[in-house]
Amino acid sequence: MANPTASNILLSSTGINKTLATRQILNDVDIAVKEGQIVTLIGPNGAGKTTLVRILLGLLKPDSGIVYMRPALRIGYMPQRLFMEPTLPMSVRRFLRLADPKSKQRAEEILSLLNVRHLAEEQMSSISGGELQRVLLARALLRKPQLLILDEPAQGVDISGQSSLYTLINQVRSKIKCGILMISHDLHLVMSSTDEVVCLNQHVCCHGRPDKVSAHPAFLELFGTNISSNLAVYTHQHNHEHDIAGEIKPTEP
Repeated sequence: MANPTASNILLSSTGINKTLATRQILNDVDIAVKEGQIVTLIGPNGAGKTTLVRILLGLLKPDSGIVYMRPALRIGYMPQRLFMEPTLPMSVRRFLRLADPKSKQRAEEILSLLNVRHLAEEQMSSISGGELQRVLLARALLRKPQLLILDEPAQGVDISGQSSLYTLINQVRSKIKCGILMISHDLHLVMSSTDEVVCLNQHVCCHGRPDKVSAHPAFLELFGTNISSNLAVYTHQHNHEHDIAGEIKPTEP
């Protein structure tokens, strides 16, 4: 992992350990997010991903280890899901203004950046899953974050919408020059939309560039036989085609 004192580090942890009740959730975990870098945290359910992010954000104390956060770091957080009472009258514009009443002009700019300005007067209860995720991303961007933390950003979005969303996240990174830490299960898409992958299962099983991680024995042990066929969409040998479900099409004789 990167040197936590390096000048380009936004957020990092070294040797994080955490036990809840009698179960060890995290064991000697190191992670770092640099300026302008997209780091994706993957792992099976119960791997400790959410616990690690809560520790990184200072919402939970580790039993041991060190967390470094750049002083005065501006963080934007996009939650995995949002529950809103369906009968509550709340437009998209109003929802964003509640997050930051002084950011009227910036809210309009962000809605345009994310291609959802046309939704400004729509009710939050009436927009689609993909539109909701873009609105949540817009909310996370209001504070001009240096670091975005995205918890399952494609939750509830169909596969074509997921691809568009991850492309948009890359564009946001390039536009505002922020670092991004993502938690995701969408391996087939997110693996091709990230700079570094950290595979977590209580400890860091492997980490590095997507092509390196996808061939690592620890990754294959966790996902090689249990993951759905969607992972077939992600590959570094593009000498075949996929059907709409992500399956590899048979080659013509």
